[in-house]
Amino acid sequence: MEEVLQKARKVFDIEIQTLQRLRDSLDENFVKAVELIRSCKGKVITTGVGKSGHIARKVASTLSSTGTPAHFLHPAEALHGDLGVIDREDVVFAFSTSGESPEVVSLLPYVKRLGVPLISATNNPNSTLAKHSEVHIFLCVEKEACPLQLAPTSSSTASLVLGDAIAMVLLELNGFTEQDFALRHPAGALGRRLKRVADLCHRGERVPVVREDTPAREVIIEMTSKGFGATAVVDEEGRLVGIITDGDLRRFANRGGTFDSSFARDMMTTRPKTVHLEELAAEALRRMEDHKITVLLVVDDRQKPIGILHMHDLLRAGIA
Repeated sequence: MEEVLQKARKVFDIEIQTLQRLRDSLDENFVKAVELIRSCKGKVITTGVGKSGHIARKVASTLSSTGTPAHFLHPAEALHGDLGVIDREDVVFAFSTSGESPEVVSLLPYVKRLGVPLISATNNPNSTLAKHSEVHIFLCVEKEACPLQLAPTSSSTASLVLGDAIAMVLLELNGFTEQDFALRHPAGALGRRLKRVADLCHRGERVPVVREDTPAREVIIEMTSKGFGATAVVDEEGRLVGIITDGDLRRFANRGGTFDSSFARDMMTTRPKTVHLEELAAEALRRMEDHKITVLLVVDDRQKPIGILHMHDLLRAGIA
């Protein structure tokens, strides 16, 4: 057992050391690569073959999901008709440990003819790919973690982390937000977690609203017809001043209040808890749980109610 663990730890050690060297070697070439991609008016075309191709595909996916349009182009397929995906406003980002992969090198004439900037990541600064790149990043791999020195291990890890580093730097520089991320991940658990209030709340005629001077019986009718167990209370200018819930009605009755001679202002709770359309649904859930409530009013920048969100909406969406 211990022999197995030692062999595994050796792989970790070799790859960690590679990443440390790559981290320490980052220089103006990394900065140029980031600037080149950030100023790109088209998309980033990543390419590579074999394990480098898998890395290139993943880097394209990461870039696309974090605000930088990207597309993976398999170099072999490119030579059989797919080269048309490259546009003059794009940037090509090529991965090749040796820098001499024939399929990738074969793309160079077309890339140069289009005048498309080329970024490369290789472990050979003197390779054909490196020499023909506007920006070259050296992977700093001294040895693979493979004991045979055959299977790409340290080199693929270095390429992957390099791509992640570029994507994350671009994310921060471009001010990419959680809301932006949510738009690109609508499905699955991640999509549910990043849904916005705007995706789940009820708006328009569905929103229960009464004025401060609305008679109590009309308040009850509004609450019953809309079916949320609550209604917003607004002033003459339509600004939110309170909320009336089923609980407020019970408490009002327990205090001896009479519905025949009372108005919304007599039953409402002032300073109700609210949310905005762009907030995450998960934040709305946290607010409900913190204040032990089941409904939130959605307001605009002028504090006018424009929607309503119920706990049931969060349950149906899988948020709660």
